Amino acid sequence: MALIGTDINFAKVLLTQGDLVAIPTETVYGLAANAFDSEAVTKIYTTKERPTFDPLIVHTDSLDKVRGFVEEIPALALQLAAKFWPGPLTLLLKKKSVVSDLVTAGLDTVAVRIPRHPLTKSLLQQLDFPLAAPSANPFGYISPTTSQHVDDQLGDKIGYILEGGAADIGVESTIIGFEDDQAVIHRLGGMSLEEIEKITGSVKLLPHSSSNPTAPGMLHSHYAPTKTLILGDIPTLVEKYKNEKLAILAFQETHNNLEHYHYLSQTGDLIEAAQNLFSKLRTLDNLPIDKIIAERVPDHGLGKAINDRLKRAASK
Repeated sequence: MALIGTDINFAKVLLTQGDLVAIPTETVYGLAANAFDSEAVTKIYTTKERPTFDPLIVHTDSLDKVRGFVEEIPALALQLAAKFWPGPLTLLLKKKSVVSDLVTAGLDTVAVRIPRHPLTKSLLQQLDFPLAAPSANPFGYISPTTSQHVDDQLGDKIGYILEGGAADIGVESTIIGFEDDQAVIHRLGGMSLEEIEKITGSVKLLPHSSSNPTAPGMLHSHYAPTKTLILGDIPTLVEKYKNEKLAILAFQETHNNLEHYHYLSQTGDLIEAAQNLFSKLRTLDNLPIDKIIAERVPDHGLGKAINDRLKRAASK
């Protein structure tokens, strides 16, 4: 088990000497290392058992620091940063050579975010390097939204977890790149498409990739429990698999006559549903069942990101 606490100075010492620290953000917990230290970044990949063709997100605390490791920030990117940073938005920007190819999986762009969690923001302010930090979980598994989730999965592999409470948003950041002055969504996430389009106008949405992703979190199968997850109409699927042990993940409290029934939001609140998604999946994955039956949520706002995660969890 890892040591868990709120000692920013201790976290700074570990990161400065090339060790890993799990950090809280408003989206999920991240597994952080010095983004300028290739040896430290390698520890992220080996600890998560993450393929090195899947790039990482780099976190820092100010636009001035971002300018220190990217070639340029397009005007549209600056507008998005002014509106949504700090927050659950990641921008793909042309990198400088100080960012290693290991961080970007050989791409000429680096994924950059300024998180708003106060503890991690304070840590970043004390560092003279940014942090590469994918989600703090084994590769492909359900993302962690509490320190306990991190400890359960990686506690014997890392030295320290910064305790920041449960994640406010509960799904990863939205990732945006830029092509010919148009915004391109590489990953749906905690910043809704509707809010982004108020700044950018219409956006292009890229499909997922099973290989050679152009940004973090684009793999077709991801965020998955170890139990088989099937997505569709709950009553139909319950009847189809009635001879198996099932757990149910519904959007609202509408099928509560079923055994092992869980819902994301009693009132149908998409923000609450996003907060609960990964935690509920972990709970169901630990039950003595054969399959998880889940349904899509309304496909607007954060619902788009929830449906994206459910679809990829079901594609294993």
